[in-house]
Amino acid sequence: MRRVPDQPGNLWQQGCNEHFKQAYVFSLTAHRHPHNLAKPSTYRDDADVGSIYLIRHGQASFGADDYDVLSPTGIRQAEILGQHLAGIGVSLDRCVAGDLRRQQHTAASALEQYAAVGLPVPPLETDPAFNEFDADAVIRALLPAMLDDEPEALDILRNAAQNRAEFQRIFALIIERWLAGTYDTPGLESWLGFVERVQGGLHRILEQADNTQKIAVFTSGGTITALLHLITQMPAKQAFGLNWQIVNTSLNQLKFRGREVSLASFNSFAHLQLLKAPDLITFR
Repeated sequence: MRRVPDQPGNLWQQGCNEHFKQAYVFSLTAHRHPHNLAKPSTYRDDADVGSIYLIRHGQASFGADDYDVLSPTGIRQAEILGQHLAGIGVSLDRCVAGDLRRQQHTAASALEQYAAVGLPVPPLETDPAFNEFDADAVIRALLPAMLDDEPEALDILRNAAQNRAEFQRIFALIIERWLAGTYDTPGLESWLGFVERVQGGLHRILEQADNTQKIAVFTSGGTITALLHLITQMPAKQAFGLNWQIVNTSLNQLKFRGREVSLASFNSFAHLQLLKAPDLITFR
C-alpha cells in the first residue's frame, strides 16, 4: 500500500472536511517502496471508478452483558440504511462483513430492504479482517498500569452505562496507550497489527474487484478509523479523535481505480437525519 505524506498540522485545525475533500490516494502495489509517494487525486472523471461503502454497524448493546448484539434501535438504523440505499439507486455488486454478530446482523437487516423492493442482493461474504479490534482485551491488558493515576477507573469501566462520560475519558486514555505501542503485551493485537489486518482485507477486496463495482463492507468504527489512517496518513491519535464521532450505520465512501483508493466521503448519516429523530443518531 502506498503511503502519502503527513499533512500539515494546521489542516486539522481548519476542519476535517477540507482535509477529506482532497481525497488522498494510496497504491497497494507501492507499499514496499515508501519513498514513492502518491499525489492527491480528486477522481474528477468517474469512468471506470468503483466504490466501496464502509458501513458502521447499527447500535449495539452498550452496558449489557453481551455488547455484540444489535439493540432495537440498531436494527431500525440498519433497515433505514437499506431503504435509503435502495431508494437512491445504489446497486451493490458485492457485500462483505466481518464475522461479528453486530456486523452480520446489520448487513442482513439492510440487505433485506433491497429484497423487499425486488432489487438483486449479492450473497454476503465474510472476512474477519473487518472485525473490530478487541476492546475488552485492550482494556484488560492496559488498565493495570493506569490504576495508580486513575484509581477509580476499574469501577467506572464496570459501570460504563451509568458513567458514560467518565467511561469515554478512561477508554480514550487506554486507546492512546494502545496506539503508542509502548504497552504492547504478548497475545494482544497491537495497533500496528490491527492496521495490517484491516489493510489485508482491503487488499483482498481490490484484488477481486472490477473498477466499476459498488461494494458494501459492514464493519466497525475502529476498522473505519484504521482505513482512514491508511488512506489519508492522518496520525493515529487524530484519526481516533474522529472515531468517537462515527455514527452507527454511517456511510464512508472510498473510490478506487485498480489498486489506487481515495476517500470520497466520511461519516454520512443523511438517512437518519432525514427522519428528524435524534434518538436514531447514536455512537455505540
